[in-house]
Amino acid sequence: MNEVNVQMKNYLEYCDRQKCLDEKTLKAYRIDLRQFSGQIPATGLSEITPATLEYFIGTLHESYRPRTVKRKIASVRAFFHYLEYKDIISQNPFNKVQIRFREPAVLPRTIPLRTVEMLLSAIYRQHRHAKTVRQKRNALRDAAVTELLFATGMRISELCSLKREDINLQEGTVLIYGKGDKERRIQIGSQDVIHILKEYQRDFGGEIQACGHFFAGRTGRALSDQAVRRMINKYTALASIELHITPHMFRHTFATSLLEADVDIRFIQEMLGHSSITITQLYTHVAIAKQRDILASKHPRKNFRLADSRS
Repeated sequence: MNEVNVQMKNYLEYCDRQKCLDEKTLKAYRIDLRQFSGQIPATGLSEITPATLEYFIGTLHESYRPRTVKRKIASVRAFFHYLEYKDIISQNPFNKVQIRFREPAVLPRTIPLRTVEMLLSAIYRQHRHAKTVRQKRNALRDAAVTELLFATGMRISELCSLKREDINLQEGTVLIYGKGDKERRIQIGSQDVIHILKEYQRDFGGEIQACGHFFAGRTGRALSDQAVRRMINKYTALASIELHITPHMFRHTFATSLLEADVDIRFIQEMLGHSSITITQLYTHVAIAKQRDILASKHPRKNFRLADSRS
């Protein structure tokens, strides 16, 4: 085994035993580092120069999207930082490599409000016309889940991890634990949503008590994100909605709708639990795109027929 591969093996063991990285991250590092060692001609660390790194980065750009390239570069950079930190190399070749490329912004996918209304209507119809007690109870829970996703803009992982004590329906608030266990409290603004949540809480009191989570699945355990996805797909089909809807799209729709209603972006940032305003600003692109479509199709100037206007 050559020197580069030996040190990569040591680094991965260090990430596992001392940094205690999760298996998913370790797997990504392993794949990225194996690719790096396989594509460079060098077998010794001293042979890896800034030119070697630039060659490798160039090959990445030929095969992958910017986001993937960025991740793979980060994996290799972290490896060289480790080598420098452990005094295995005296000079880090990354220090003389300039890496600048703009990652194209991926605009959040939203759900048209009319489609949200159709989806909710399908759930309430199922609840109203249920033929069995089980169907009626499931539809009640499904309505509570969907209403809360749309009312708060929380992530699906945050919704599924809600504990029974995190929801105060007397005050109409939800305590959410986001990424990095950051807390934020969201006020539920709709009395209709509070009403359906109270109805769900009364009906599912036993299950909530047993599992300790606010939303319980069929097995008596906390509702899983896969179960929520299946539920949304089910009602999308019942409502004859062609759009593929994911739980995260409710979050995007929540944020974009508030932005279009002139809510200050910093309030939206706080409600979404974003650590940086830059992330929240992605929604401004969606709002501007919609504004452009509205003005292009609805502004009365499009109907003007002016004589000699093009002469």
